Formats: sequence, structure tokens, C-alpha cells
Amino acid sequence: MDIIGYPLPEAEARLQAAKLSYTMEKTVPTRDFFKVDDSQLYVVRQKLNATGEMQIVVAAKMRKEVS
Repeated sequence: MDIIGYPLPEAEARLQAAKLSYTMEKTVPTRDFFKVDDSQLYVVRQKLNATGEMQIVVAAKMRKEVS
């Protein structure tokens, strides 16, 4: 199952429908130069470990800045 790029709510729904347990980790930019919208999380990495549990990493969507 490939859920990379999916919004977190949709990815969670797909994992639950497939009856896959999962753990989630959130990644953030190391610098605050790029502003992000923490209300919109997307899956950026996934890995199925040896126990059959999906490990997913989510990141917030970048906000659009208007100068």
C-alpha cells in the first residue's frame, strides 16, 4: 500500500480499512525560514517494519507567502 503524498486523514482511513497498525512521526523544518500550515499534514515517508506495522512520517504543508 502506497500512501506517500496523501493527506493524513485519508492515509489513516486507508490504513484502518486495510487493518494495518501504524506509528506516526512528525517532521519539521530545521529552520523557521519556511512557514508551514500545521493544520494540513501529509505523508512524506513510509516503511513497513518486520512486525507488519507501518511507520509513517508526516510533514506540514508549506504556506503560500505573498510579498
